[in-house]
Amino acid sequence: MKELLLKYKEIIAYLFFGGLTTVVNIVVYFVCTNVLGLNYLVANAISWVAAVAFAYVTNRTWVFESKVRGFSAVLREMTTFVGCRLLSGVMDMAIMFISVDVIGIPDSVAKFITQVVVVVLNYIFSKLIIFRK
Repeated sequence: MKELLLKYKEIIAYLFFGGLTTVVNIVVYFVCTNVLGLNYLVANAISWVAAVAFAYVTNRTWVFESKVRGFSAVLREMTTFVGCRLLSGVMDMAIMFISVDVIGIPDSVAKFITQVVVVVLNYIFSKLIIFRK
């Protein structure tokens, strides 16, 4: 069992922190829509910003254990992270818009659907581009 945990440590950590990132995203989204009464696309953008900030710190520190040091190197890593997250964020917004405005799915259901797509895309971006060893 210990061997399996060590072998899949990164994936397990990503799923754990990805789950927490998703919780941050969804909680902020629902606060923005249900408490503050914001439009679902505005709320989605705000929740995306909160989730990206949380994800960068957790992915850098605990999932991919980045060894990058120095202001310019960290800034480059952060910029790449945010750039990749912008791509998945555009997918998130597009899926939300199509699901809610075109197809007519309730925004709360669409939000959960988008999170599955986003988590998978973000792992691929993080593993292959941002935190590659």
